[in-house]
Amino acid sequence: MTRARIRAALARAGRVRNLDTTAATIHAALHSPQLLSPARLSAAYGLTVRASVALLRQFNTEIDELEAELIRSFEGHPDAEILCSLPGLGSVLGARVLAEFGDDPTRYKNARSRRCYAGTAPITRASGTRNVVLARTARNRRMAQACYLWAFSALRPSPGARRFYDRQRANGKTHHEALRALANRLVGLLHGCLSSSQCYDEHVAWPTPNEVAA
Repeated sequence: MTRARIRAALARAGRVRNLDTTAATIHAALHSPQLLSPARLSAAYGLTVRASVALLRQFNTEIDELEAELIRSFEGHPDAEILCSLPGLGSVLGARVLAEFGDDPTRYKNARSRRCYAGTAPITRASGTRNVVLARTARNRRMAQACYLWAFSALRPSPGARRFYDRQRANGKTHHEALRALANRLVGLLHGCLSSSQCYDEHVAWPTPNEVAA
């Protein structure tokens, strides 16, 4: 850090008076000898850091091997192609969604039952003329978290999912509420794809207003 750079930083921060004197004081302090730790303590810290780095490298290797095995096992599943065809689902998140839902084709009677299990289906409470829509608290939290990540990941690759999310935000929903609503829609699309043994189709899943009118 030169005095000129220190002076410029002070000016950007709003300082006006004594810029040169203050910059010189800071410059001198930065270039003065600093208090150091004893050599033995520094060596001990160095050994600790070296051991931590070795452990992290081993963890990364184990994680990579586990992920590779997960992908191999998932991609061999009959439903893997359908799951990965949906926006936002890759091999890792798709395997997590499949594991939480299970692969029994008769487990869920309809899309609503799958949504309820996932915890994405909202609860509507009516009192007189007032309706309140609430998120489910009794749910599979691992499943709900996976669906939340799925919805967030689908915003970029799917224009239809993005339009749906933007409409939710325009209607006053928060970011989390809009993602939960999108996750609920995606779970329904997944159920339809699995029931018909068809891969995801963007135009079928999210028809434009003109296509709906036609």
